[in-house]
Amino acid sequence: MTPLAALPSPSTAVWQLGPVPIRAYALCIIVGIVVACLVTERRLRQRGVAPGAVLDIAVWAVPTGIIGARIYHVITSPEKYFGADGHPLKAFAIWEGGLGIWGAVAGGAVGAWIAARQLGIPFAVVADALAPGLPLAQAVGRFGNWFNNELYGGRTSLPWGLEVHLMDPDNPGHALRDDAGNPILQPGLYHPTFLYEALWNIGVAALVLVLDRKLRLGKGRAFALYVMGYTAGRFWIELMRTDEATHILGLRLNVWTAALVFLGALIYFVRVRGPREYLIPVGTPATPVPPAGGDVSQVDLSAREAGPRAVAPEGYRVVSEEQFRAYQETGVVPDEPTETTPGDGAADGTAVADSAAAEAADRAEPAPGEATTGADRPKDDRAGAAGAHPADRDS
Repeated sequence: MTPLAALPSPSTAVWQLGPVPIRAYALCIIVGIVVACLVTERRLRQRGVAPGAVLDIAVWAVPTGIIGARIYHVITSPEKYFGADGHPLKAFAIWEGGLGIWGAVAGGAVGAWIAARQLGIPFAVVADALAPGLPLAQAVGRFGNWFNNELYGGRTSLPWGLEVHLMDPDNPGHALRDDAGNPILQPGLYHPTFLYEALWNIGVAALVLVLDRKLRLGKGRAFALYVMGYTAGRFWIELMRTDEATHILGLRLNVWTAALVFLGALIYFVRVRGPREYLIPVGTPATPVPPAGGDVSQVDLSAREAGPRAVAPEGYRVVSEEQFRAYQETGVVPDEPTETTPGDGAADGTAVADSAAAEAADRAEPAPGEATTGADRPKDDRAGAAGAHPADRDS
């Protein structure tokens, strides 16, 4: 059967900007990283993290992710670099392609963990915030394989069959051309497995967003949900691919990896429980808020504009969602829970109340030499009854 249509493939994946090669594969990865950072930044801020924290995380996660991706590729395809006709130094030629997503996730997780410790953010919060952004980044990155005419499936007669060019080994990133200068196509059409995976990843991102909003996932469970969704798709897509790969018991190595990682994520998702974590800053003053009466004239806007810009907090404290919402509305930092022992007077809050009462009594005591006549005392009482502020009494 002749297909009704065919998906074309680019015949060029590298463009020269003077002496600098611009590679489509690298551009797709960069765009994917930007997408993941935008989504993660938004989700981190919704949980109380200061603006810009995602950049501090990316500084660590992106390089370690790329290193991990390359290491995984070299380990799982050693014959290309250490075989009889291999070139060991080409193991460092990352611009020629060859990145493994499993190594990218593992290496990126190490970098994100380091950054999270430096910022004082629980790693589970970072992972859950990244959960929908990562599959979107992978979806964008898969179009780099389309430019490279790689990672396609077997022959097909479906309407969406993919045209694949014969690429020039002596001129990477460019298709071979015939005598007339036309790019040469491989015979037939092929399954666009890159597109299958890109669409699947978009669906995984949507699944994580919907279930996370409905179930209010925490403790890294949103990330585990992403891992389960991605590996489930990667399992059947990997079975369709025809590119060279290491096989174990007749199956591609990545098929086994997908199955094992899926089981690990499933066990974590089922066994781990707990509410979603929210954060408030530690080591910075509380966010100023207008008075409860809404009198804007009492807000010193000039001081706010002229004052120093907000700095990153020293760390964060995990609070409940109710405490976080109250903090957003009032700017008042909730009290830290204190461990008490029976009989110390603080188990039911009496110690705190007594301390507050003592402070109030100290403020009410007259200073040495201050008048304490009966005419003075009623005046203070009337001022308090009228709702005057302490500043009114001092004046």
